[in-house]
Amino acid sequence: MDRAQKEKVVEELGQIFESSGVVVVAHYEGMTVAQMQDLRAKMRDAGGSVRVAKNRLAKIALKGQPCESIGDLLTGMTVLSYSEDPVAAAKVIDEYAKGNDKLVILGGAMGDTALDPEGVKAVAKMPSREELIASIVGIIGAPASNIAGVIGAPASNIASILSTIEEKAA
Repeated sequence: MDRAQKEKVVEELGQIFESSGVVVVAHYEGMTVAQMQDLRAKMRDAGGSVRVAKNRLAKIALKGQPCESIGDLLTGMTVLSYSEDPVAAAKVIDEYAKGNDKLVILGGAMGDTALDPEGVKAVAKMPSREELIASIVGIIGAPASNIAGVIGAPASNIASILSTIEEKAA
């Protein structure tokens, strides 16, 4: 890799560190190509990405970034998982690590907050952006359906009373 390519990689990594809601660092030593492709596919489906980069270049890209604290985790064979959604990458990597003992979560960062492996697991348990939006819509929609039910109830009650009176009169 020549100097221009290295500069391009550092720039790309810098953009990843700057724009990602969460970055998770893990060791992947011993994983097969098929397992790595499976991890990439699952991460892509969740809206995240997986990146393997030279640790030295990643450390250069981390300088001045909010998540600069993860630089200490970049030793050995590391893989970076990241997503704009602050929960998606942590969920996927945590779930994948449960089924694959060769993927070991080292830690990560959410903005300027450094995460240890337990912190990554805690973030993975949080609801995703889509789940939060769905619950908020449900909360907002529930009163409206209750109001519609209350407004419609007297009319149906009056109709049933009138039909009862009509039946008695007949």
